[in-house]
Amino acid sequence: MPTFSAPDGTTLAHHAVGEGEPLLCLPGGPMRASAYLGDLGGLARHRRLHLLDLRGTGDSAAPADPATYRCDRQVGDVEAFRAHLGLDRVDVLAHSAAGDLALLYAAAHPHRVRTLTLVTARARALGVDFTQEHRREAALTRRSEPWFEEAYEAFERIWAGSSADADWDAVAPFFYGRWDATARAHAAGEVGQTNEEAADLYASAGAFRPGAARAAVAAPDARVLLLVGALDGGPLPRVAAGVAELIPGAGLVVQPGAGHFPWLDDPRFFTETVVAFLDRER
Repeated sequence: MPTFSAPDGTTLAHHAVGEGEPLLCLPGGPMRASAYLGDLGGLARHRRLHLLDLRGTGDSAAPADPATYRCDRQVGDVEAFRAHLGLDRVDVLAHSAAGDLALLYAAAHPHRVRTLTLVTARARALGVDFTQEHRREAALTRRSEPWFEEAYEAFERIWAGSSADADWDAVAPFFYGRWDATARAHAAGEVGQTNEEAADLYASAGAFRPGAARAAVAAPDARVLLLVGALDGGPLPRVAAGVAELIPGAGLVVQPGAGHFPWLDDPRFFTETVVAFLDRER
C-alpha cells in the first residue's frame, strides 16, 4: 500500500487499480474511505485509478489536529498527492462531497488540472448546494417503488431532526437507481468506511469562500464535466445545470435511471460517458 506525507506530516495512503493514463479519484461521504468507489463501474479498464484515502479514512493516518479535516485544509493533500505521483497535470474525478475539495483544488492550482469530472457532486465551494426541498422533490419521484412508503416516512423523520440509525438505514434506497443486492451491499459498507468526526468538520465554518472560488473557476484552465443521476436529489439535475453555468465551457450529462452512485446503476453508460470526456481534445 503506497503512502506519502501531507504538508503537515500526516501519512496518507492511496490505492491504484487498472491500466492506462492516471486518473486521481477523490471520495465523498464526506470523509468515506475510497474503497466504496471500487473500480468505478469498470472505468479501471480504461484508466489507472489512483484512489486517495482522505486523512483519517481508510488506510490514511488521522492528523494531529482535527481542524485539518476541514475541506479547504485538505487542498494541500491533493497537491501533495499529485506531486507524489510525479505528474505535471492531472485528470481529477471527484464524487459527492469531494466535489467541494476538487473545486477548491482547481481554484488554487488551476495549471495543475487538465480535466475535472464531478460525479453527483456538491458545489458548496461555489455557493450552491442541495436543500431539503430538493431531496423531497427527488424522493417523490420514487413513489412507485415497493420500498417507498417506509423510506419516505424515515426521510420525513430525518428532516424533522431524527438521527436514528434505523431511519438513515431506511432511506438508503433513495440513493440508488435500483435497490438490488449490489446496492444493498454497497450501502451496508457506509458506516464502517466513514469517519464521522471528520465528516462533521469537513464543511465547518470558514471552509468555503464562494466569491473567490467562483472568480477562480470563471476562467478555467481545465475541461469540466458534471455527471448527475436523473433520480438523485443531491444535486438535482437542474441544480447541477446551474453549477455548470458558473464554469465556462463545462459540460453536463444526466444519466437516466441513476441515483447518487451512477457507476453502480448503469456501469456501461457511466464508463462510456467518462471515457469519452477524458479522451476528447479541447
